[in-house]
Amino acid sequence: METARTMNMKEFLIEKVLNGPAHEVDPFVIGELSDLRRDIVSKPVIFIGTGTCGLGAGAEKTWLETQRFIEDHELDVEVIKVGCIGFCAAEPLLDVRLPGKNRISFKNVTGDKVNEVLESVFSLDSTNPNILGQFRSEKLEAWENVPFIDEHPFFAPQKRIVLKNCGIVDPIDINEYIARGGYKSFLDTLKTYTSIEVCDKIEKSGLRGRGGGGFPTGKKWKFANGAEADQKYLICNADEGDPGAFMDRAVIEGDPHRLIEGMAISAYGIGATKGYVYIRAEYPLAIERLKIALNLARDYGLLGKNIFDSGFSFDIIIKMGAGAFVCGEETALIHSIEGMRGMPRPRPPFPAISGLFGKPTIINNVETLSNVPEILARGEEWFASIGTEKSKGTKVFALSGKINLTGLVEIPMGTTVREIIFDIAGGIPNNKKFKSVQIGGPSGGCITEQNLDIQIDYESLISVGAMMGSGGLVVMDEDTCMVDVAKFFMDFIQRESCGKCIPCREGTRRMLEILESITHKPNGNSEKEALQRFKGIIQLEKLGKVIKETSLCGLGQTAPNPVLSTIKWFRDEYESHIYERKCQPGVCTELRTFRINVDKCTGCTVCARKCPTGAIIGTKKAPHFIVEDKCIGCGSCEEACKFDAISVVA
Repeated sequence: METARTMNMKEFLIEKVLNGPAHEVDPFVIGELSDLRRDIVSKPVIFIGTGTCGLGAGAEKTWLETQRFIEDHELDVEVIKVGCIGFCAAEPLLDVRLPGKNRISFKNVTGDKVNEVLESVFSLDSTNPNILGQFRSEKLEAWENVPFIDEHPFFAPQKRIVLKNCGIVDPIDINEYIARGGYKSFLDTLKTYTSIEVCDKIEKSGLRGRGGGGFPTGKKWKFANGAEADQKYLICNADEGDPGAFMDRAVIEGDPHRLIEGMAISAYGIGATKGYVYIRAEYPLAIERLKIALNLARDYGLLGKNIFDSGFSFDIIIKMGAGAFVCGEETALIHSIEGMRGMPRPRPPFPAISGLFGKPTIINNVETLSNVPEILARGEEWFASIGTEKSKGTKVFALSGKINLTGLVEIPMGTTVREIIFDIAGGIPNNKKFKSVQIGGPSGGCITEQNLDIQIDYESLISVGAMMGSGGLVVMDEDTCMVDVAKFFMDFIQRESCGKCIPCREGTRRMLEILESITHKPNGNSEKEALQRFKGIIQLEKLGKVIKETSLCGLGQTAPNPVLSTIKWFRDEYESHIYERKCQPGVCTELRTFRINVDKCTGCTVCARKCPTGAIIGTKKAPHFIVEDKCIGCGSCEEACKFDAISVVA
């Protein structure tokens, strides 16, 4: 029998997948495609993580030094650029698979460590300090005294569906994706199910939108499936505007074919013939790899007209956005694709009935669509068995902030916040105390220590004033000022407001002004300002409620959440800023008060020369003093003092 190595892969799809047994694993795939999956190799293969996070950590230098090592040692080695496996704290990552041996992974392999790492692996030395672990395999020889990577505390609690191939496969090699079962779900769907049956399966699986409110995906698809129209559209929202969120970017960089297959199945389910990937232009690597993957899918007949003689036609267009946060809202995104300014419109009609160019349109984000191929492959009952009663499957989170291990994790719904932060992410650095975690981005809320054991699901998070959102988790420790955090997010939201409706445009501006007034040094000559400061919390709460109830779109309706959430859980910090004019963590510099210890001050005048406002007075070789009314709390004097004579007054 002709093998996949000599058979055109398009012919293979027809013979072994399209005409093979539906929804079954073909033994031919297991045996003959192991070389394409690189399960079994005839020569060494080196994998280098070159996602955006890896490149930021120096992976390009790692790549160049690896090529130099191969040339210097005259080795016959294949080098593959892969995406991010999710362990961003360990980047750059370098894996090696030797013939007959398990794939072994090394962490923090910067350019200067390449020679040492590669010399150790080619000499079969398993004591290198940069070893992260080895991948498990039943047919290959294990490395002695090397832990398995699936037992690492970062990976062990995870259940990877969306991130299944990220960091493992060559993202632009369609043959490898097919060899791992890729596009089989799509082709099986074309020959086995009607469009409404696909919608039924997704609805029964319990999949909910992973981009915000968590609306049931199958139910949403059925609205468009039942709509009568000569043209329907599918849009993938990859705009990802939340600070601290990078899930969509990593998935597209690491496994673009999974998204394409998910979109193709989804389009078949709703009857769409054209799809758009709306992606922020600041993701050049993701765009580049997606373009390559789309062209390969077209070459293989997986996109285009009358796909594999099924009567179904579908193609995908990339639309680059300018990074406007408001374009994460469905109707604003549609306006942007249509060439207009990204501004929301009232609903109904909802996009599923009248969306892009007035036609029925379904919008899902990258993570939602990337779940679809696995649901069709393994069944809706399998997916529904994961998670909680109302929140099924897994959720991808981007971990950032004050934690030891940053990166991407995919955990089953129902995992607690404590497990994510302290078990997977390794807790807070420098033995600092945990303070809060912002979940759901600017539209989300804070989870405090008393709520750490809450389960990750849609309803539980809402019950404590937070929301799932797209999946950003920003962890904060005891040195964080929660008023400053609220001000940061409010500044972001105010700048990103489209300005269409007054509550959002003017309300968020007024909330920001109040936050700025209570974090800045008060003007002692203004009685009106003092009164405004005292009324600060009451005004913030009232404004927040009005904005939530009267704004046009989801951005405005959730805009006050960071402020309302921090007031709810950290009211004492607001009161300290307003009444005592103090920021206990010392983040709000204008509220800091500095003192000079006259017993330690030598009168060297260095602090006076460094002070930008001339707030320090004194004669040479005599103790100096700080004029509080002039001091802006910048801390330049404290940094400049060599005698430890200046300190912040607690």
